[in-house]
Amino acid sequence: MMTPALLNVAGVSRRRAGRPAVTDVSFSLNRGEVLGLLGVNGAGKSTTLQMLAGALAPDSGTITLDGRDFVSAPGIARQLIGWLPESAPLWPELTVEEHLQAFSALRGASKRDARAAAGHIINRLQLGDLRRRLAGVLSQGQRQRLGLACALVHEPALLILDEPANALDPVQVGELRKLIRERAAAGTAVILSTHVLGEVVAVCDRVAILHEGRLRHDAPLAGEAGGKALESTFFTIATGAAA
Repeated sequence: MMTPALLNVAGVSRRRAGRPAVTDVSFSLNRGEVLGLLGVNGAGKSTTLQMLAGALAPDSGTITLDGRDFVSAPGIARQLIGWLPESAPLWPELTVEEHLQAFSALRGASKRDARAAAGHIINRLQLGDLRRRLAGVLSQGQRQRLGLACALVHEPALLILDEPANALDPVQVGELRKLIRERAAAGTAVILSTHVLGEVVAVCDRVAILHEGRLRHDAPLAGEAGGKALESTFFTIATGAAA
C-alpha cells in the first residue's frame, strides 16, 4: 500500500492587489522528497510559499499537511513546518541562542527541551562562535544561517526554503546542500525556491515551474541529463514559448 503524501495542494488560487497572483495550483509532496520551485520574478513563487507556510490563506482550493487542512487546523503550520523566508525574520536584540530557544518554545517545547534543541542545532550548523552574539550585529550571511537554524530547530516534517543560499559563501553553500539531503534522508519533505538552476540540480528530486501564477511543469529530475533538460524547459516556459 502506498504511503499517503505529506503535503497535498489542490486547486489553490490567490489574488493580490486585485490581480491573480496564483491560479489553480495543484501538486503533492512525499516525505523525504525535495522539490525545487522555479520561476522568474513575479511568477507567483513568494505567494505560493507563503500559502504553503500558513502565512497567507488561499482564496480558493485546499492545502493539507499530514491529512489536516490548514483552515480547520491552523496550528499545524507552527507545529510541522519550518520556513525560511527570503529575508529571515529576526529580533535584533536577541542573541543567536535566545532566538533558537524562542523559536523552539513557540512550537510548544518546554524550557529544558528548548535549550536542548537550541544546543543541538547550534552544533549542527556550526554556530557555536555566534551563540551569544546579538542578531542585530550579524552579517547577512550569519543572519541567513541563523534563519535556517530557526526553521530547523523543531525538526519539522516540511521544510520550506526561499533563496536559502543568499549571502552564503561557497563552503556554506556546500554545507547547505549536504544539510538538505541529510534532512530528506531522515524523512523531511523539502521545498526549495531559488533562481539558481544549479542548486535545484544539486539537491532536488523533482522540479516545479511557475509562470504567471500557474504551474507549467512538474516532473522528476535525474542527473546531468535532467539538468540540461531543465535548463531548456525553464527557458522555454520563462520566455512564453510554452502555454
